[in-house]
Amino acid sequence: MYDSNQPLPHNQWSNAMKKITITLGLMLASGVAMAQNWANSPNNWNNSPNNWNNSSNNWANSPNNWANSPNNMSSTNGVFDNSGNRIGYSVQSPSGVTNIYNNNGDRIGYRP
Repeated sequence: MYDSNQPLPHNQWSNAMKKITITLGLMLASGVAMAQNWANSPNNWNNSPNNWNNSSNNWANSPNNWANSPNNMSSTNGVFDNSGNRIGYSVQSPSGVTNIYNNNGDRIGYRP
């Protein structure tokens, strides 16, 4: 029987330290992974479609804004497919996120 007033034998101490080290290492690694993915996460407010800066209801992002219109041949923010057809437009928000919309103004993607 183990006496709690006595120190742990070496092999039990070693096993306990290994478990603690592994647990702390896994916690640290998961925290680092979450931090690296946060910038790209749609849960990040800067990337959220619910953020006014990313909404097509915001005039700066609206397809009704001449700068975003498919009818504007001078537009510099068009997004094209491999065949050269204009499929949408991109607008950079004040937070630096580039939002990509189709020609109807539906947000189809973003780049943090």
